[in-house]
Parts: sequence; structure tokens; C-alpha cells
Amino acid sequence: MNTLSRVLYVEDEPDIQAVARVALEIVGGFTVKICSSGEEALREIKAFAPDLILLDVMMPGMDGPGTLAALRASPDFDQIPVAFMTAKVQPSEVEQYKAMGALDVVPKPFDPMKLADQIRCIWNTRHV
Repeated sequence: MNTLSRVLYVEDEPDIQAVARVALEIVGGFTVKICSSGEEALREIKAFAPDLILLDVMMPGMDGPGTLAALRASPDFDQIPVAFMTAKVQPSEVEQYKAMGALDVVPKPFDPMKLADQIRCIWNTRHV
């Protein structure tokens, strides 16, 4: 798993899903699977086999941190790199997300033209 090509994006807002899909697929060239909830992501992850997971922090039902905890508790998915996407990017919040096991945090709102490069930078810090 040295190349980044498959991204699972978990986001409950349809407008953000649409912008992220364009940013990641068309601009970034990634294969993208979008799930609207943490529960859906946990159901779809095995079939999609993502290289990296982008998680919204605030979602109804199972939120991003809850989804990350469920992934880390599963031997099948505990090694998949995860980054959060959120507007909550105070330094203390970012440190909290990293302490949970996230590689990094992409601030919202994000720049659709830069999102793929941000994701690649996060990926590359993990795989040097």
C-alpha cells in the first residue's frame, strides 16, 4: 500500500460531498467513495478497500471520532490512515484528533483546487 489512489470520504452534507468529489476525482485523479455516515462507512469499507479515509468530525449518529474509534478497534481496518476534515481546527482540537490516531486535519472550508495536494501531503508524511 505505497500509492494513494482510493479515498473514502465520510461527510453528511450533500453540497460538500459534491465539491469534494470534483476536487478529489477530477482535479486529484483519485477513485472516491462517499459515505453519508460513519455507519455507512463501516458497512462499505471492506468492499471499497480505501488507501486513506477522510472523516468529517461532526455528523449525526456516529460522528468522526466515533467512526475512527470503531475503525481502530477492528483488526481489518486499524492500519488505514485517517485524516479529519472539519471547521474545528484550533490547535488543541487538532492535537486531540491526532491523539485519537488521525494523521492530520484538513480545515473546512477547503479549497477544491488544493484538496488533492493536501491529501497527498498528509499521505506522504506517513509514508516516507
